[in-house]
Formats: sequence, C-alpha cells, structure tokens
Amino acid sequence: MSTNPPGSNATTWELDREAVLVRVIDAPREAVFAAWIQAEEFCQWFGPDGFRCTVHEMDVRPGGRARFDLTTPDGTVFPNRFDYVEVVLNERLVMDHGSDVDDDPSRFRVTITFDEQDDGKTVLTLRQLHPTVEQRNAVIGFGAVELGLQTMQKLARHLGAA
Repeated sequence: MSTNPPGSNATTWELDREAVLVRVIDAPREAVFAAWIQAEEFCQWFGPDGFRCTVHEMDVRPGGRARFDLTTPDGTVFPNRFDYVEVVLNERLVMDHGSDVDDDPSRFRVTITFDEQDDGKTVLTLRQLHPTVEQRNAVIGFGAVELGLQTMQKLARHLGAA
C-alpha cells in the first residue's frame, strides 16, 4: 500500500511533505488508543486550546469514517473528516484527514503510532504526509505544530498524565 495520500506528488521527497509530532504520555497505550477511537472521549480533548469539538459520526475501521466539527473560541466552525485506511488495535491508525467534503484537495494522510515503553508510558507519534511541499509549508506556517502539541497536551491532561 502506498503511503502517499490521494493526489500526492510522488516526485517530491516524503520528508519534504511531512510534519511529525511526538509526545510521551504517562498512560497505558490502550487508554491512549481508546481516546482516539471512542466518540464520547474524543471530543473531551481533541483540538487546540479553546476549541470545542462535536462528533457527528465515528466508525473506526478500514473504510470507516469520522466526521466532527472543531469550533474556535470566536465561534468559527471547521468541519473535519477522517477516512480510515488502517486500524490496528492499540498500535496504529492511518487515515486521510481533511474538511468534511468529498475529494478535498487539501486532505492529507495521518499515521498515528502508539508505542508502549517498558515503564508503561506511551510514545504517541503523529505523522502528517501532505500532498505537496507547499501545503506542508503552509500548514506549518500557520502554526499546525504548536496547535498539534496543544492537542497532545490536552490528551495527556484528559488521561490524567499531564
């Protein structure tokens, strides 16, 4: 299976199109994984500081879909969609993430791995593979890394591990 998201440019080096976030969370990987796949938990932590989340659908399986809104502190609503490509219980999620429209040209591939350390902590690694270098640079330019780290911090707090 290709790691390139739909519409990606295979002539660019993947690292040029990739953003990677890593966080060690003092919680078992089963709990960290569950927070990503259970609708009732997901919106308790997902999104940057000050954002609200509303899940409309969460069908976590290959070929399944999650649809949710992120609402900014000023009330702007951003509809989101995950189309799940791969789900390996407690180990990995692979999905295409974009706005909640068909054939979103800005969607990108997300691979999340959940690695358990000997001390029971979980290494959460989130990789975004964007279709173009320009899109990746634009996403980083508007602060996606900082916002993603805020989201990981909220997850750690949600799990009582902050």
